[in-house]
This record gives sequence, C-alpha cells and structure tokens, in this order.
Amino acid sequence: NVEVVNKVTEGRPHIVDKIKNKEINFVINTVTGAQAQKDSFSIRQSSLQYKVPFTTTISGAFAVVNAIEMFKKKQIHIRTIQEYHRRK
Repeated sequence: NVEVVNKVTEGRPHIVDKIKNKEINFVINTVTGAQAQKDSFSIRQSSLQYKVPFTTTISGAFAVVNAIEMFKKKQIHIRTIQEYHRRK
C-alpha cells in the first residue's frame, strides 16, 4: 500500500516519526526547495538508522516498483539496472 505522509514541517505524526515507529517499509523522497532539502536530511538519516530502504529519484522509485511487481509474479531475473532498462 502507498501512503502519503506529512513532511517534517507539516506537523506530527510526520515521516520521521513513522520511520522510528516502524510504520514505513520504503521511502520515496524527492526534493525541491530549501526546506525540503533540510527535511530530506532527517528523512535519509532516520531511514539509514532504522534500516528502511529509500530512494531520492523518480527513476529509482520506478525501478523498485517494477522489481516488486516482478517478484509478486515470480518472474525475477537478475540483471543490472542498465540491462533492465535497455530491454524496454
């Protein structure tokens, strides 16, 4: 399931709270603007500390989503990211 979560500056419970409470399994965090960059540091730091995988790019998010879909279909073939994207 996908859930949009409050940014750190939008009040609690926010993303860092949810990471610490183990309510988040994967973080997609794209950044625009100075405040978002400040928030991004605490999100990445919490993700690393609590061992929650994360990506900071849309292309990374698409790659993860595609991998999850393939895993669910039991169609996993190990390739480099470059090999995978060349196939499309």
